[in-house]
Amino acid sequence: MTVPETLVGAGQVAGGAGGAVVRGRVLRLLRGVAYAALPAELVLLVCLLGGVRMPGGVPLVGEGLVLGLLAAEGVVWVRLRRRGLSRRAVVAELVPEPVLRLVGHELRLMASLGRWVARRPHGVAGADGVFPHARDQAALMYGFAFVCLVETVGMSYLLAEWPFVHAVVLVLDVYTVLFVLGLHAASATRPHTLAGNVLRLRQAAHVDVAVPLDRIAAVRRELCFSHEKAEGELNLAVGSQTSVTIELTGPVDAPRLLGAPRPVRLVRLHADDPGALYDALTRARTGPSPSPGPLPTA
Repeated sequence: MTVPETLVGAGQVAGGAGGAVVRGRVLRLLRGVAYAALPAELVLLVCLLGGVRMPGGVPLVGEGLVLGLLAAEGVVWVRLRRRGLSRRAVVAELVPEPVLRLVGHELRLMASLGRWVARRPHGVAGADGVFPHARDQAALMYGFAFVCLVETVGMSYLLAEWPFVHAVVLVLDVYTVLFVLGLHAASATRPHTLAGNVLRLRQAAHVDVAVPLDRIAAVRRELCFSHEKAEGELNLAVGSQTSVTIELTGPVDAPRLLGAPRPVRLVRLHADDPGALYDALTRARTGPSPSPGPLPTA
C-alpha cells in the first residue's frame, strides 16, 4: 500500500480504536516531516535571498517536499472533516498545541493594537465590574518601545551597505516595536472583569484565568513589590507590583503559555483601583443584605 493510500484509508480501519491508532500514527508522521521540512525550507530561502549558489535540483527537491506535505495534510483534513470534526478540531489535530498557542498569542497581540486604537476593550460585555490594570506600566512600556525604535533607526543606518541583512534586521526590529506596543495594548484592552459568579483575571495576551467566587477563601489589599516563584502561586504583577491578594479554597488551573497545566491556590494581582476591586469582590461574595420585614404591629 502506498503512502497516499495509507493517508486516505486511515479512517477505514475496522474498529474505532484501530482507526484512532492509525490516524495518530499518520498525524505523528506528518508532524515529523513538517518539523524537518519547514526549517530546511527557511534555510533554503535565506540562502537563495543571500545569493548563495546551489545545485539546481536542491530547490526543486525542497519545493516538492513542501508541496507533498501540504497535499498530504489536505487529504487528512478532508478525511477528518468527513468524520464530523469541526475546523477548529481538525487544526488542533494537525498542528501541535504549543505551535497553536504561540501563533494565537501573536495574533492576539496584533489584534490588541487595533482594539487599543479603536478603544474597544475585550471581554467586557455584560460584566458587572471592569478593573483596568495597565496604567502603572505605561511609562516603562513606552520607554522600551522608544529604545527599540532608536535601535531600529541605528541598525538601518549601520547596515545600509548590506541590503539583504538590512532588510532582515529591519523586519525583525519593526516587529519588535510592534510586539512591545502589543504587550501594552493587550494589557490595556484586556482588563480584569467580574461577571456573575466568576472573576476573570488577565495579563497581556498570555494569561486568562477564570476564578469562581465560591472558590475564593479570602481577599485582602496587600501591596507587594517582590514576588518569588513558588508552587501553587500566580503573580500577575504590573510595574513590578501587586495590590490585591486572593486565597483560594481549592486549586484553579492557570495554564502556562505553551499549555502546561498550572494549579494555583494563591493569586496576587494588580488593578489601577485596587479598592474598587476589593469592594466589588467583598460585595459579590457576601451578597446583598436581606431587606428588613414589616415592623410588628401592637
